Amino acid sequence: MKTLFAAALIALAPALVTAQTTSKPAPKTAAKAPAAKKTTTAAKKSTPKKSAATSSRTQLKSAATQVATGFIAAEAALSPAELALAETVTTGRMPCELGAFVDIEKDEKSPGRFHVTGKNFKYHMQPVTTSTGAVRLEDQKAGAVWMQIANKSMLLNQKQGQRMADECMSPNQVAVAESMKKNPQPNLLDGVNNK
Repeated sequence: MKTLFAAALIALAPALVTAQTTSKPAPKTAAKAPAAKKTTTAAKKSTPKKSAATSSRTQLKSAATQVATGFIAAEAALSPAELALAETVTTGRMPCELGAFVDIEKDEKSPGRFHVTGKNFKYHMQPVTTSTGAVRLEDQKAGAVWMQIANKSMLLNQKQGQRMADECMSPNQVAVAESMKKNPQPNLLDGVNNK
């Protein structure tokens, strides 16, 4: 969708350039000093052409601004996969290790995006698709990443290279973690060591 929109905007660029090159400035008329009335008349005639050129520049600037706004909107738009991923994000207050907590709330003004807050931080995040199936939210400007897997979640700051909150768990994640403790997955190397 973003690619289609960008291609349409790129297709409009030649038309904008053509509009700019077809509006030529008004030719200057040579007026002699003795004919004062003709100079005034010539000045009046060239004024509309000058405003037409200015109008064309204004229209070109407006069109360029609209194209730029279109690119920004295309970048900001979430794909259907990202919107589907946003539906799987666990919201609410989640307790984390060392008494920390993270609050995740849906952004009502911007579907698919979330406000992630806690002690000394506040991020506006959007979903990013992953190949592993983990839920990943990012605030690219701040460099913050929220990772949510079946048994826990964590908040990372990539710019600072540190974990801001770890072992954050919703009630569902607590149940999964308990189940994993009671029924651990078999070790992949168990069969190798016996040979």
